[in-house]
Amino acid sequence: MTHQIRTATADDAGRLAALAAVTFPLACPPESRPEDIAAHLANTLSEASFRAYLTDPDVTVLVIDAGGDLQGYSLLVARATRDPDVAAVLTELPCTELSKCYVHPDHHGLGAAAELMHASIAAAAAGGARGLWLGVNNLNARAIRFYEKSGFRRVGTKSFTLGTTVEHDFVMERPIPRAP
Repeated sequence: MTHQIRTATADDAGRLAALAAVTFPLACPPESRPEDIAAHLANTLSEASFRAYLTDPDVTVLVIDAGGDLQGYSLLVARATRDPDVAAVLTELPCTELSKCYVHPDHHGLGAAAELMHASIAAAAAGGARGLWLGVNNLNARAIRFYEKSGFRRVGTKSFTLGTTVEHDFVMERPIPRAP
C-alpha cells in the first residue's frame, strides 16, 4: 500500500497534537503514570509545540495524509545533539535526530511506518546528514525491532524524563547511504 507522505504545514498543528495524544502513550512503558504522559503531551506535543516545530528551520515534520486525516508523522531535527551521552556515541556525522516517528494504531501492519521511515531517511539525506539517530525506550520491543529492520543499531543509552520519572532509552543510529 502506498501512503501520501508530505511535509507538514502550520494547518496541521492541531491534527498533529491530536495524533500525538493517541500515539505517544503507546510508546510508553506500561507502568508510566497517566499524569506524566499528560504532562509530556501538554509540554512537548501540544498544538503550540507543533506550531513551534513547524517554524524551526532545523526541524522537518513529515505526515502521512489520507485526505486530511493524519495517520502518522515523523519529526527530524537537523542540528547537533546537546545530550553528551548521545554525542559521545554517534559516529555518522553530521547526524540528524529522528525525534518522533509514530503511526496511528489503526494503520499498524499496513506498511505505513516503513514508508514514513523511508521518507524520513530521504529527508535527512536531502538535508546533508550522513546518519540518522533516535532514542527509543528500552522496554519498547516492537519499536526496537522495527528500527533494527530499518537499519538502526544500538550504539548507547540515554535518559529521558517523563514527568516525574526517568526512563531509559537506547540510542540507535544508522548510516544514510550517499547518492551515486
